Amino acid sequence: MEQQSKQPITYRFPAGFWWGSATSATQIEGAANEGGKGKNIWDHWYEQEPHRFFQGVGPEVTSDFYHRYKEDIALMKEIGHNSFRFSISWSRLIPDGVGEVNSEAVRFYNAVIDELLANGIEPFVNLYHFDMPLVMQNIGGWENREVIDAYARYASLCFQLFGDRVKTWFTHNEPIVPVEGGYLYDFHYPNVVDFRRAVQVAYHTMIAHAKAVAAFRRAAIQGGKIGIILNLTPSYPRSQHPADVKAAHIADLLFNRSFLDPAVKGEYPQDLIELLAEHRFLPVTEVGDRELIKENTIDLLGINYYQPRRVKAKEHLPNPDAPFLPERFFDYYAMPGRKMNPYRGWEIYEKGIYDILINIKENYGNIECFISENGMGVEGEERFRDESGMIHDDYRIEFIRGHLKWVHRAIEEGVNVKGYHLWTFMDNWSWTNAYKNRYGLVAVDLDNHLKRTIKKSGYWLKTVAENNGF
Repeated sequence: MEQQSKQPITYRFPAGFWWGSATSATQIEGAANEGGKGKNIWDHWYEQEPHRFFQGVGPEVTSDFYHRYKEDIALMKEIGHNSFRFSISWSRLIPDGVGEVNSEAVRFYNAVIDELLANGIEPFVNLYHFDMPLVMQNIGGWENREVIDAYARYASLCFQLFGDRVKTWFTHNEPIVPVEGGYLYDFHYPNVVDFRRAVQVAYHTMIAHAKAVAAFRRAAIQGGKIGIILNLTPSYPRSQHPADVKAAHIADLLFNRSFLDPAVKGEYPQDLIELLAEHRFLPVTEVGDRELIKENTIDLLGINYYQPRRVKAKEHLPNPDAPFLPERFFDYYAMPGRKMNPYRGWEIYEKGIYDILINIKENYGNIECFISENGMGVEGEERFRDESGMIHDDYRIEFIRGHLKWVHRAIEEGVNVKGYHLWTFMDNWSWTNAYKNRYGLVAVDLDNHLKRTIKKSGYWLKTVAENNGF
């Protein structure tokens, strides 16, 4: 691995650039029934329908970060991380969602934060990553304003408990995904298919976000910043025909701008309001909501990018009896000749990351941002393991390199992008896909006591971080 660092640097990144990775509580902690943790929707859904999870693997153990965080943070340091995003489990910190703080959880998260800092790694903390406490879901989840207030209290407690050491905070990771999974497409609990309820959940999630930002401002954390993590999947029209362009515009409004505009600009796009009004799907609002959103915009935008969304005008009239879904406005378009990750079924389109960043510069005030997730899930990686036990994931190196070139170009063109976090540090539990596709810089051997082994990509990223470029 040594000779890599001797090569000349073609793509140099700005001083202080964040190199690291991201993960979430439910996907790595394990210890689902330990340390006083309450149940979240994943614990519950797995109990109800284990057959819906790949090979029947649930969230009880995952990658056992709860017990092995010291070993894992040492590995983060070894592969050159200067920053790391993780999430706090609401149901671990406040098991019933609203009551007493769990002292064992406080001890655990304090230990993780302190261990990161001791290893020169800045903790980035996210408050919500798809993991609604079950007691909160049982009273309606994000459909219920009481849950919004409980979340705002939880956020405020986190700022009090950990804000002396954590300066970079996020309210939500990919808030559109629980809307899609839980209320439109049946891949998250509560498995509802109802556009009206989906709109209300999305709107209430935004209100919860704004209340957390307001709590953060009150907490007055010295040097602190708060943001949101959005999966800004760019919507590309098949052609420049007005019908295709309109289809892409609507997809962009529903999936991207529904959170991006209120988070950064403090208001919803007028086109989105008109679209929902036309089809009689405007959410129920309360007096003061508009001011709350307007006054609580973010400091820092996290951008998750995996794949583009390619769309075209609808080929056929929608079935009037079918559930109303976003696809009423567009069809997906499989572009001929596209490059694919066959394991995940996702297109690989590196320039998409640049297009997002230029859009942020041109239309969102060039707000401070960073790539908060980008990565490649591959099934059966053990076939690339050499005799020493290392996985040679050259395809992942190629994937990261291809995307970083476009990030670098965006920086050269003046985009205010501060870092790059890979999804993810170590192989983790990917919700209903469990351990089907592996994303980590570090392999986790499920058949050998969860043994950790750095992959070739981990060593490659180490040299990139050390050289601040490649």
